[in-house]
Amino acid sequence: MTKAPDGRRRPPTTPLPPTQPLTASQVRQNAAAKRMLRRLVQGENPPTAPMSIVDRLAGSPYANPMIQVGGVDTSARKTIDFALHLAESMFRYGAGALEVETSIIAVTAALGLKHIEVDITNQSVAINYAPKDQPPISLLRVVRSWTNNYAGLAQVHQLVTDIVAGGVGRDEAVRRLDEIVRASKPFPRWMVTVAFGVFAAVFVGVLGGGPGASAIAFGSNLLVSLLARQLGRWRVPDFFTTASCAFLVTFIALLLWRFGSPIGIQIAPAIVVVGGILLLLPTGRLVSSVQDAINGFPVTAAGRFLSTMLTFGALVAGISVAFVFGTMMGMEEIDVTETFPPAYDFWVVVILIAIAVVAIGVTEQTSWQLLLPTAGVGVVGYMVLLGAELIGMGARFSPAVAAVVIGLMARVIALRMGAPQLVVAVPAALILLPGLTIFRSMYVLTIEESEILVGAGGMLNAGAIVLGVAAGIVLGDTLARPLTRSLASNERRRARRR
Repeated sequence: MTKAPDGRRRPPTTPLPPTQPLTASQVRQNAAAKRMLRRLVQGENPPTAPMSIVDRLAGSPYANPMIQVGGVDTSARKTIDFALHLAESMFRYGAGALEVETSIIAVTAALGLKHIEVDITNQSVAINYAPKDQPPISLLRVVRSWTNNYAGLAQVHQLVTDIVAGGVGRDEAVRRLDEIVRASKPFPRWMVTVAFGVFAAVFVGVLGGGPGASAIAFGSNLLVSLLARQLGRWRVPDFFTTASCAFLVTFIALLLWRFGSPIGIQIAPAIVVVGGILLLLPTGRLVSSVQDAINGFPVTAAGRFLSTMLTFGALVAGISVAFVFGTMMGMEEIDVTETFPPAYDFWVVVILIAIAVVAIGVTEQTSWQLLLPTAGVGVVGYMVLLGAELIGMGARFSPAVAAVVIGLMARVIALRMGAPQLVVAVPAALILLPGLTIFRSMYVLTIEESEILVGAGGMLNAGAIVLGVAAGIVLGDTLARPLTRSLASNERRRARRR
C-alpha cells in the first residue's frame, strides 16, 4: 500500500496488460464493419444529391460505357445532332422511351460529353448541353412518321453497343447510321403482303378452322393488305385506314356467311375475321406505352395509349359498320357463343404457330436471322399458355403468364443476337391476343341491343387481357435483367475486338 499526500493509504495498482497488435484480417474486418455502419447511417449517396444521368444506364445493355480517348468532344453540336438523329430513328422503328433515353445517354457519355440532360415527351426528343462557364446548347427533334422496320432497330441497337464499347468514333457512327436509315428493308412489299395472308390462314387453322376457312382468310387478308397500301399512298389517316381494313375483312366474312362460300362449305365468319384483325392490333405500340408508363415516362405513355385506343376504336368502328351493312342485307344471326374444336393434331398446331410467328416477323420487317429464334419463343409461349389454362389459371391470367415467359426469353435471345427485346417479344406475343373475344363483343354491342352490357363486359375483358399481355412482356424483360448483365458485357468485348 502506498500513501497519498493526505496520509491515506491507497490500494496497490498494477500496470495494464500489454495490448497485442491487430492482425491483417482483423484490420480488414474492422474497416468493413465501419463501411457497413456508414452505409446504414448515411446511405450510398447524400440524400439531397441529384442522381447522375449516367446512373440511368444501370440495368440496360449499355451500363458502364467506355469513354473514348481524347477527352471531351470539342465539337459538341455535331455529337448532339448525331444523338438526336439516332433517337429519331429508334422512335420511328418502334423503340420505347426508356431505350431511346438510355441510348442517348450512353452515346453522348461514350463520345465524351458531360453535363447532358435528355427530355422525351411523346414524339419529341430534347437534349440540353450545359458545360460549366460555357454557353448551353439545346436542340429538339420531333418524330412525325413511323414505319415497320425491326431489322433497322436491331442495327441501331448494335451501333449503340459498338459506340459504348469504344470501338466506333463519331464520324464512323454518323456514316453507319446514315447507311442504316437509307438501307432497304429486308423483305420486299410483295413478300410482306403474302406474309399478311399466310398469318391469317395459319392462325385460323390454330383456332379450329379447316383448309376452307384458311383459304378464305388468306384471300381476304391479301385484299386488306392491298387496301391499306393504297390508302397509305393517298395519305389517308391511320384511323380511317384501320377502320376500312376491319370493315373489309368483316364484310367479306359476312357475305360468305350470307350467300355461301365458293367452295360450298359454310364457314363461321368469326374465325375468318379474327385472323384478319390480329395484325391490325397495335401490339408494338401498346407494349411500348405500357413500358413507358412503368419506366417513368407518363406523358409519352399517355400519348401512345391515346394512339392505341384510337386504333382499337377504328377496329371497333369498322367491324360495327360491317355488321350494320350485313343486317341491312338480311344476314342471319350469328351464334357468337360457338366454339371451334381443333381441326388438326397438336403437333400440326405447333407448326402452324411457328409459321404464324415467322409471318408476323416478315410483316414487321424483322431481320431474317431472328425469324427462327422468334418462332421458337412464340411456340414456348403458346405451350405456357396451354399449360396455364390446364392448371386452371383462367382465360385472363394465362396470357399474362405466357407473356412473362415470352418477355424473359426475348430479352435473353435478343441480346445474344445483338437486338433489343421488343424485336423478338412483340411478334412472339401476338398469338396471345383475344381476337375472338373482340369480335364476339362487337357483335353483341352492335346487333343484340338487349345484351349491350354483355358486349361491354366482353370488351373490358378483352382490354384486360391485352394490357396483361403488354405488362407481362415488360415484367419478363425486367426479370431477365440479372440474367443478361454478362451478355451485355460480352457483346461490348466482341465489339472492342472488332
